[in-house]
Order: sequence, then structure tokens, then C-alpha cells
Amino acid sequence: MSEGRGEPILRVVPRPGDINANGHIFGGWILSQMDIAAGIVASHRAQGAVATVAIEAMKFIAPILLHDIISVYARIERTGRTSMGIRIEVIATRNRGIQEVKVTEALFTFVSLDEENRPKAIPAI
Repeated sequence: MSEGRGEPILRVVPRPGDINANGHIFGGWILSQMDIAAGIVASHRAQGAVATVAIEAMKFIAPILLHDIISVYARIERTGRTSMGIRIEVIATRNRGIQEVKVTEALFTFVSLDEENRPKAIPAI
């Protein structure tokens, strides 16, 4: 396990309706969970509204199974004047916590928004 991963932003369990014909979880379902987690981190850092503008380097490494517990980790990888890159890593816990499998990762880019939904500067830390 990566020590730089930190605490999970989300923990979710897929439901039977999230499963595809192969018995795996739909890629779109996990992508939405990743976007939610990244948005939480980005909004906190921007101290306001943000929007997803890009998803880079999306990698599906292993399938997600119906009874997996999914932990979505997020960390800020880069910050610019109005945008930031959030690294997302997803770990599936299986077999009643015995096994952990990295299932996907991606880099999400968010832009900080003002009241008119235009880019605004990210506050200094």
C-alpha cells in the first residue's frame, strides 16, 4: 500500500444494479465515485465551487466485484492559478478485509469557479 495515499475520501459498496453482464461493476459507476471524491478535495482547496474539466491517464487495472468495499483516495498533485490536479486511487477490499486490490487510478483536473461560473483564482494556503 502507498503511504502517500492517506485516508479515503469515500467508501462505498456497489449495488446489484451497478453490475454489468460480466459480473463486474460498470466503469461509469466507478468514474462517478472518483469524480465525487475529487470534487470534495478540490472544493475544499478552492474554498468554493469547482468543475471537472479533464480526466487524464485513466487506468482500469483490475475489475471491481459486487461484494467489494471500494475506498477512493484523493490527493492534490498540482495547483495552478485557477486549476488543480487531483490524483485518485481506488482500492477494493475483498474477502472480508483479507485482500486489497488497486482497481483504478486517474488524474482529474478541476477549475475553481466564481459566482458566474467563470474561472477564479485559487486562494493561497
